[in-house]
Amino acid sequence: MPGEQRSYRAQGIVIRHREFGEADRILSLYTLEKGKVQAIAKGVRKIKSRKAGHLEPFTQVILQLAKGRNLDVITQVDTIRNFENIKKNLILTAQASYVLEILDRFTYEEGENRPLYNLLIETLVRLDNGISPAIAVHYYEVHLMDILGFRPQLQECVVCGAAIQPENQYFSAKLGGVICPRSLSGDPSAWSISMKALKYLRFFQRSPWPQVKNRSIPEEVDKELSVLIEKYLTYLLEYNLKTPGFLDAIA
Repeated sequence: MPGEQRSYRAQGIVIRHREFGEADRILSLYTLEKGKVQAIAKGVRKIKSRKAGHLEPFTQVILQLAKGRNLDVITQVDTIRNFENIKKNLILTAQASYVLEILDRFTYEEGENRPLYNLLIETLVRLDNGISPAIAVHYYEVHLMDILGFRPQLQECVVCGAAIQPENQYFSAKLGGVICPRSLSGDPSAWSISMKALKYLRFFQRSPWPQVKNRSIPEEVDKELSVLIEKYLTYLLEYNLKTPGFLDAIA
């Protein structure tokens, strides 16, 4: 089209990359302005390339891109944050990989989503700054589900509509929320959830970050939430996530 802009700037985070040809690399990025995009970095694997160090996963960058026939081409890149503490710590690397994996699996090249981009960056900053990974990651999971339209119902039974009582409950991935013990016939495959774990999920769902950041999660509740949320995300995605197994292996 006449007058179409042939190049543009974008701020983004490198999700992953793969080798292409002899010296190039195709990158998947999540950007502030355009959501998820694929782009190619030409010659980035050459020893003298100035772009290579800027285009590693968990790196927040400013990019200049030129529109290409199939893939946009990264012509210039500068680092905003490289999240050194994450990259130096194997457990934090695994946590950050999980954060990026679920973002990658839930999103397509569908355009701008600033709340999701901001949540991603805020979560990586929290991990890099030493915030409890359990707090940072569970908060991210709950609010990512909100932004993407998968907010679970945690206050009322999704079958009978009754207010949830202070007793152990069940969680239905199929129905998208909590089932009280008296309505379990509504989804016999629902998973049990303790009242302690449910209280933390509700707290994350309703609270702004300043009210959450200094809290701690008992280890047994953290484990229960990790299993429950992974199963829920797997159900939604119809795909087994790879990074939880890596996290379990190094924990």
